Amino acid sequence: MNARTAVVVEDDHDVGDAISKLLDQAGFDVTVARTGTEALTLIGEARPDLVTLDLTLPDIDGVEVCRQIRTVSDCYVIVVSGRTAEVDRLIGLEVGADDYLVKPFSMRELQARVAALFRRPRSSHQGPAAAAPAPTSEPVPDFAPTSSEGCSDLTLNRGSREVLVSGREVDLTRTEFDLLAHLVGHPGVVVPREELMRAVWASDFVPDSTHVVDVHLANLRRKLRSAAGSNQWIRTIRGVGFRFDPCCP
Repeated sequence: MNARTAVVVEDDHDVGDAISKLLDQAGFDVTVARTGTEALTLIGEARPDLVTLDLTLPDIDGVEVCRQIRTVSDCYVIVVSGRTAEVDRLIGLEVGADDYLVKPFSMRELQARVAALFRRPRSSHQGPAAAAPAPTSEPVPDFAPTSSEGCSDLTLNRGSREVLVSGREVDLTRTEFDLLAHLVGHPGVVVPREELMRAVWASDFVPDSTHVVDVHLANLRRKLRSAAGSNQWIRTIRGVGFRFDPCCP
């Protein structure tokens, strides 16, 4: 089996070398990029399984780097940044990062977050280096409710990891798809945020706040609303979690 590959995007040599050493010990074939331009070239050529990405780079802002990564790769992206403001976390997640880790951080925490990501299913086009999906306690079925008055048609295909609204594909990130798939598998049931975190991150180790779930779900709902007009399938149950309604006004 081919070794997993990683690109560490970090202009601080000490931090970059520490992350590179950690990933090397974890079995990754690691390359370090010191600029955004160098990173995008490497990622386009090497198609890595994992990218750790600093937001403050000497040439291109890391947010723009992440946005461009998502045009060529569905690799796991962990933002590693000294930016602590909530808006930076939200923007990082919105442009396609899978996780956000604030400096200073422990190498043990980074190791746990990487392990959690690789327990999650990957998109089918990732190739032979992709990790096998983690088993779940119950399968999430494909979902294709029949169109009826007042309802738009939504189809979720777990095998191809596609979501269609009225026959038109909706472009979702891996996290958005996984959240929707879990909710779809429990129609009409209120799913707590903590359950969504355990299900999507496939580990007892989850990001440091359930607010991360709210951010990803807000992006998911915005994309579904854009595709379906006023129709909404995901309901917020205040103080508890979220519910998927197969047919709603």
